[in-house]
Amino acid sequence: MSDDVIIRAENIGKRYVLNHQTGGAAGQYRKFSDTLVHAAKAPLRWLQRPNSHLPSTSSQKEDFWALKDINFEIKRGEVVGIIGRNGAGKSTLLKILSRITEPTTGRIALRGRVASLLEVGTGFHPELTGRENIYLNGAILGMTKAEIRTKFDEIVAFAEIEKFLDTPVKRYSSGMYVRLAFAVAAHLEPEILIVDEVLAVGDTQFQKKCLGKMQDVARNSGRTILFVSHNLSAVRQLTERCLVLSSGTTSFDGASGAAIEYLVAASSMAHTGAYDVEDLSRYIHGTGDARFCKLWFETQSSAFPTGAQIEINAEIETKRSLQNGRFSITVRGPDSEPVCTGFGMANLGADTPGRYRLRVCVPVDHVAPGHYFCTLALSTPVEGHEKILDAITDVLHFEIYPGENCMHGPTPWNRNWGSVQMPRLNAVISHE
Repeated sequence: MSDDVIIRAENIGKRYVLNHQTGGAAGQYRKFSDTLVHAAKAPLRWLQRPNSHLPSTSSQKEDFWALKDINFEIKRGEVVGIIGRNGAGKSTLLKILSRITEPTTGRIALRGRVASLLEVGTGFHPELTGRENIYLNGAILGMTKAEIRTKFDEIVAFAEIEKFLDTPVKRYSSGMYVRLAFAVAAHLEPEILIVDEVLAVGDTQFQKKCLGKMQDVARNSGRTILFVSHNLSAVRQLTERCLVLSSGTTSFDGASGAAIEYLVAASSMAHTGAYDVEDLSRYIHGTGDARFCKLWFETQSSAFPTGAQIEINAEIETKRSLQNGRFSITVRGPDSEPVCTGFGMANLGADTPGRYRLRVCVPVDHVAPGHYFCTLALSTPVEGHEKILDAITDVLHFEIYPGENCMHGPTPWNRNWGSVQMPRLNAVISHE
């Protein structure tokens, strides 16, 4: 391994064994009561005839490869993002890099101390105070007591927990946990800092503060950072290079901008046509009085020219009458940043609960060429605020391509110009 390479992964694979219980009544999974009955009958099971009608159970095993044939090198001082859809293997890879779990195949070579932020509270003892956990966490990272003492005041100031420094961390909120954990990991100068989606627990202001600190650490200290996040805007801002994981394999390794475009394009190919969203996880748990069941575009194609009107259809099921129902549609860019939002009324189930079809035209007159997703929400006003009934994000992927009335110049649209096009600018020119 050359001197400037600090992490090397060679043919990394991680296999888990999945047990599938089969048999029983109608081939269903056994309940706990069935297990008790099965155990009670064990002494007499030898009396059963081979052709007994009593149900039997068995267990089938299946190998599941969470990671397979992962190869990469990361140089000292690089800031690398690891992105991909849920279940792609990102967290498993970070646990192997953090030496929490061992790979089934291959090997990892690391140079230097590693600090990991994978889960809220990792490395903290709940009965110890914040002060004691700073020293404990530093010792785990290989720091001496004198080194920790020199950084102690900076850690406390960054975490903003001065009032609770001598309180057991079991009484901390999840946000306080993250603030203290990140402050310790960032200030005790590990050579490799690994940060998972855990920062999403903190508030927006603290997330910006953490991103700024990581940028400062990478630029001024030459430390290596591995950053995993579904916030593609933060990934684009912080990292220079990205690994895209797909079904446990590396599908792309390159510049962050190109990696994000690759991930968005892959997501668009996986989501075309109608979206059956009944089984999709909701990012906000609504009341359930009304739910999206199906979403689709009126046209077969999900590519539209600039200046187009996009017609979106939604099938909604209501459990009660919603005289003052409302809906919203937010268009988001590939980095999950909102581009524009529209609101409307949805008086659903005025006569009787059931399934209803909602049609709405979304004007994207000034949206620049690029890839986009939609976030949809149903709500109803309650005492001055909106009560969410259902909300679903990152669906209805579509592409805007330059049309005849495209308002930008002769060059292709640059993502650095933003997602919304201004109307044509008319300047008044005079001779002085």
